[in-house]
Amino acid sequence: MASRSGVRIAALALAVAGGTAAAPEPAPGPKPEPRIEYEKKTIINFDDDTIQGDLTRPDGEYVEARRKVGHSSLIRIRESWREKVKQAGSEL
Repeated sequence: MASRSGVRIAALALAVAGGTAAAPEPAPGPKPEPRIEYEKKTIINFDDDTIQGDLTRPDGEYVEARRKVGHSSLIRIRESWREKVKQAGSEL
């Protein structure tokens, strides 16, 4: 029994060592481009800049409204609506 477990261990060691030693080397190819990583928060400092100018506001208000369009209504009133409601109520 001791010889069987020794054979199993030797076979396992040979399989593990043989599999890693016989691995082919990867073919040389183009190198991947380096990853560009940006900071999560960008801080822009305007302390040294002097901004000069005048504040301009409108003198009045300008309101624009649409004119009414002269087309017919797309809503049609059904003439037989009351009769259908009465029929539905009587069928219950």
